[in-house]
Amino acid sequence: MKLLFASDSFKGTITSAESAEMLEKAAKTVFGETAVVCDSIPVADGGEGTTDAVIAARNGSLVSVAVHGPLMENVTAFYGDLGTDSSGARAAVMEMAVASGLPMVPPEKRNPLHTTTYGTGELIRDALDKGFTAISIAIGGSATNDGGIGCMRALGVRFLDKDGSELSGTGADLELISDIDVTGLDARVKNAQFTVMCDVTNPLCGPDGATYTFGRQKGATAEIQARLEKGMQNYRDVIIRTFGINPDDIAGSGAAGGLGAALLVFLKAQLKRGIETVLDLTDFDRRLEGVDLVITGEGRTDWQSCFGKVVQGVGDRCKKAGVPAVALVGSMGEGAAQIFEHGICSMLPTVVDTITLEEALSQAKEAYYDGALRLFRFIKTGMALKK
Repeated sequence: MKLLFASDSFKGTITSAESAEMLEKAAKTVFGETAVVCDSIPVADGGEGTTDAVIAARNGSLVSVAVHGPLMENVTAFYGDLGTDSSGARAAVMEMAVASGLPMVPPEKRNPLHTTTYGTGELIRDALDKGFTAISIAIGGSATNDGGIGCMRALGVRFLDKDGSELSGTGADLELISDIDVTGLDARVKNAQFTVMCDVTNPLCGPDGATYTFGRQKGATAEIQARLEKGMQNYRDVIIRTFGINPDDIAGSGAAGGLGAALLVFLKAQLKRGIETVLDLTDFDRRLEGVDLVITGEGRTDWQSCFGKVVQGVGDRCKKAGVPAVALVGSMGEGAAQIFEHGICSMLPTVVDTITLEEALSQAKEAYYDGALRLFRFIKTGMALKK
């Protein structure tokens, strides 16, 4: 029997690789050392840990880069070198959060008027310098609300005020933009394909836009939000006037404080769900060939799991390929059964007693392995049933 393990990390307790190790040990304990062939793919949903997961699955390597952080401080960021893809292009994967992420800004300094995505642009520029032409970018976890102008400035776009002076690329500059000069945009972007990993569909402006949906968590007060929204509307209007494109008509343009809009408008990027991009980058569909059963999982499964999370993405791919999939999860919450509509045949929680969250976290690995043993014993019993 051939098994494929493809679980998300259980945040703060179990990595994707550790879950695969315990699943293999449990499977061989229940079925015997020679009765199963085990394969595993580290996966993530396009959020934190995506680069590491894809590198591990593709046997890639980390590339370290000196960039500027959200407050233009000097930081060291990284992205993944995935080698050559099936089309012959050199492929890279990166997370904007390592260069422009919220955790990089101390709570007392969080103000999206002052933060920038410039460092994310520097990551992209370094990848272009090194010859990468297939670049996937996860854009969750930003500290910014600059419409992506910092990122584009690092790639040669000039955002000018009414006097023709170039703006620095922070959230505060949005209301000052009078003209956009793209003549200096790095020419190499025309020969590169950009994929944006994003699970939100918010427009750039409005009550569901970048500022009013995500600004508060980045440190914006009501007054700051009002100013940022006015600036974002100005930015949108300049884009419409200059390029004939309305970012508000593009789903996901408001992601990452408007970075989605910049990547889609200036780099002609393709927007895809994070888990779908990760599964494509890890060649998941090919790895399913000859597999009898897939085991996936995550820390907690509830109704939200059906909106771009790992278990849903893996289950849908398995359903399409006709391969049964089951999930071993930390816990089950409201609406967890909805996951059965996405190719997951059954689900087992690792927590089996009424305990505190702290106890569950401290016992996570032991509980996971015990759960894996129970899961495979159920499967073995099912295999023994008379038809």
